Amino acid sequence: MNASSTTLQQMRPLLPVRLLNGCGALLEKTRIRAKPALAIDLIETAKRRCRLDDFGEGEFFEGLSRLLESCHGEARLNLIGKIALRTDVLQTLCSRLQMERDRQLYPNIAHQEIREPLFIVGLPRSGTTLLHSLLAADPEHRCPLMWEVRSPTPPTLADEKRRVQRATRSCKFFNWLAPTFRYVHAVGAEVPQECISLMTPTFMSDQFDAMYYVPSYRAWFFQQDLRPAYEYHRRFLQHLQFRRAAPRWILKAPTHMFALPALLSVYPDALFVQTHRTPIDAMASVSSLVTILRSAFSDAVDPVTVCREAIDYWSETMDKFLNERDRLASKRICDVEYDEISRDPIAAVRRISDHFGWSFSKQAEQRMRVLVAKHAERQPGNHRYHLSQFGFSADKVLTAFAPYCQRFGLPPFDGEKVWSSLRDSPLPETQRRSGFVSVAKNNGEAGG
Repeated sequence: MNASSTTLQQMRPLLPVRLLNGCGALLEKTRIRAKPALAIDLIETAKRRCRLDDFGEGEFFEGLSRLLESCHGEARLNLIGKIALRTDVLQTLCSRLQMERDRQLYPNIAHQEIREPLFIVGLPRSGTTLLHSLLAADPEHRCPLMWEVRSPTPPTLADEKRRVQRATRSCKFFNWLAPTFRYVHAVGAEVPQECISLMTPTFMSDQFDAMYYVPSYRAWFFQQDLRPAYEYHRRFLQHLQFRRAAPRWILKAPTHMFALPALLSVYPDALFVQTHRTPIDAMASVSSLVTILRSAFSDAVDPVTVCREAIDYWSETMDKFLNERDRLASKRICDVEYDEISRDPIAAVRRISDHFGWSFSKQAEQRMRVLVAKHAERQPGNHRYHLSQFGFSADKVLTAFAPYCQRFGLPPFDGEKVWSSLRDSPLPETQRRSGFVSVAKNNGEAGG
């Protein structure tokens, strides 16, 4: 990758992808046009495919209908985007049918108790992913993994290897479809999964807004009471816990800040870690991520629109969350700075454990050090981004996030420049040059 260019400027689909989408565009100009997918048709297809008809508690028809209408009328999906939308919706509907069948076959799923789950929140690209992975490495902790969220049934150890392999193939296909994305965010079958995937079966989830430009669905989503989505989230955790339990769930999604009252209505004993990063860095980075992700499914993604949506949404969400979090007892929430995580992630995790009165075993620390060392060895490249390429100035972002920055004493942006993923990654360049990785290797931990 050219060191003088950003990751977004380096983005270019492979030739087979361009040819396939080009054929789809030609067909759109003729009379041979695919009919837009309808919610009722996809629901009936899922029922036939699974030979099941009970989707369980909770209404999802309106959310699915609004999503499909918005995708058809606004997202400007290319051919691969249309195929991906239909495939993902059918898979989600089938998973919902199968999970409801599992609850009938295994009644104890409904009796699983979720006690004091920890939710990692904060601006996107503020260290939440790294913290999620590190905390999940503790044997006392449990987090949702990509493969089990994608294939939650059966809720037993049966077919585990096959399900992991299937998820791995899916990840490889996505990396082929959007090769630049691997510079931005880790994709893998056994990577911890965000909570938005557990809420997707309700069709009230930020996942769709990240993948597609769906402003009308987005506006509808923001007006909804998300308690039903969190109730399904809890059902999903019960399903996963029935397969493999652990004393504590470690969960993560920046979007939880948007609906804290709904979350607490389902998880009244929830604990929180909030990560903090200068909003200018976070907004530039997440705008790059969303632009690259949406570009896998549309050839008409506007980076300026992506950044405007990000600034508006996350500044409003942060203001709302800060008002709500003041109602929490201080012992229920721990604040951690992004630079603290980057500088010494093990020390940051230790401080979190001390805050909540958790034990921090040598086994947990060793696993975390191995994780950090392995990540450094596998780091595929740099995520490079530049705020100005999204049409916004540092002052604009600082103004939107002024109350947040003032409350937590976050430093202002220090000038226009290209930022590298060495600021986004779990192991910054400064830390690579330190003795941290060498210590892990000398202790025999890097090999797993």
